[in-house]
Amino acid sequence: MFGILRSLWQYRYFVLSSIRNELVNRFVRSKLGGLWMIINPLAQVAIYALILSNVLAAKLPGIDNKYAYAIYLMAGLLAWALFNEIISRCLNLFIEQGNLMKKVQFPKITLPAIVVGSNLINNFFLFLAMTGIFFLLGHQFTKALFWLLPLTLVLCAFSLGVGLLLGIMNVFVRDIGQCTPIILQISFWFTPIVYSVDIIPEKFRYLLNFNPMYHFTSAYQNVLVYGKAPELEGFFLICLMALVFLAMSLLLFRRGSEEMVDVL
Repeated sequence: MFGILRSLWQYRYFVLSSIRNELVNRFVRSKLGGLWMIINPLAQVAIYALILSNVLAAKLPGIDNKYAYAIYLMAGLLAWALFNEIISRCLNLFIEQGNLMKKVQFPKITLPAIVVGSNLINNFFLFLAMTGIFFLLGHQFTKALFWLLPLTLVLCAFSLGVGLLLGIMNVFVRDIGQCTPIILQISFWFTPIVYSVDIIPEKFRYLLNFNPMYHFTSAYQNVLVYGKAPELEGFFLICLMALVFLAMSLLLFRRGSEEMVDVL
């Protein structure tokens, strides 16, 4: 574990320059450049808001705003976008970077670090865009907004842990890469993002506790929508999940790197 962290520190300038180059290429190759980082999720918000707001707006207690549903939706999508992007990028990361993986001296752990760094920047720009929309809609923030920083870091750790596990397994069993997008799509609809928890029958709500992303999206919604800190029990739970998945993935990565190179 400490060897991995030491490698990241030694090659920190390579990671930072790779993140910068990735962002620059995104700006150069497209006329809209970095705007695409926020256009897609905001378009998704607009579609859901136009279609479902009249149905669900009345079922969002505690939000005194006629645009309550759009605000609630954006908060959940901010968390989901970061999770989904890191998972999707990690899934085929080692396959796409097979040539680099085969180089003996190349620090392989820098690959997922670059993914996390670039997606954090993307998510930050998305947050800025959503914050501007919140103000236009008349939504006010509270001091609970500062909780967003630790929540984002924990979500990154959890997403990286899950993404690395799937990415490593995908090298050996390519079916993982085919079924993961389907599972992510199903998970999205089983997470209260486009609907509120109140819609779920009370006798089935306990099932949400088995959905890790529910704890993250609900924490984001508490902070951004309701202006209150996340529940401490839920926060400690997601911290524990993030540590477990990240430790498992790094251990598997360290032990399986050579086998991955042989397969690639």
